[in-house]
Amino acid sequence: MLFLSGILTSFSQENHTITIDFKGMKSDKGDIYVALYNKADDFLKKPLKGVVVKVVNKKATVTLKDILTGIYAVSAFHDVNDNKKMDTNFFGIPKEPTGMSNEAKAFMGPPKYEDAKFKVDKNTTISINIK
Repeated sequence: MLFLSGILTSFSQENHTITIDFKGMKSDKGDIYVALYNKADDFLKKPLKGVVVKVVNKKATVTLKDILTGIYAVSAFHDVNDNKKMDTNFFGIPKEPTGMSNEAKAFMGPPKYEDAKFKVDKNTTISINIK
């Protein structure tokens, strides 16, 4: 019985890879800041993982490894002026290009986790358009 329990635990804790292809950047200046979330309460506040990637030929790709089976969302912004932060206006609206998984859109506030979430139960590739 202990052996069977160990097998079931290993299946439920399977690791996967998320590959994210970014497109839509208008220049190679600055980096793409990528954040991965696994909880609605943490979305756009406290990422599970964060990565910074260079833009080359107006494209970028990130590979996140050792991701457990689950529900996730991704947010990203293109730090065009390379000041290592997302610039916002007086109301907190981003002044630099951003993108979300599932092309989740802002409406009367920031995009929602429910709109951006996707399931990871195998190696997964998504595409995000940075606008």
